[in-house]
Amino acid sequence: MTPVVSYLLLLLAAVLEAGGDALVRVGLTGDTIFVRLGLFVAGAVALFAYGVAVNAPPWDFGKLLGVYVTLFFVVAQIINLVVFHIRPDTPTLVGGAFIVAGGLIITLWRV
Repeated sequence: MTPVVSYLLLLLAAVLEAGGDALVRVGLTGDTIFVRLGLFVAGAVALFAYGVAVNAPPWDFGKLLGVYVTLFFVVAQIINLVVFHIRPDTPTLVGGAFIVAGGLIITLWRV
């Protein structure tokens, strides 16, 4: 598997995990039981698909999971802003900068 394909698959996994979590969160405040159940089922399907996407490929799980954490953080912040209209505060941005820096180190450091 090429590095580009691996990173795209990790990005998909991050979207599925953060998106699934967001669906469940929205489902907790749904207006009717049918809306709530629909959102819970959609969230469960997304989270299951995340589990398959991140675990199916034969990659160095420990190394790529470090990169995954970076992608998950960025995607979660985007979803938090777009869906829940919550801007990241300064501690989140500073901590996030460290997360992104760690992901870049893991990705670019050649031994």
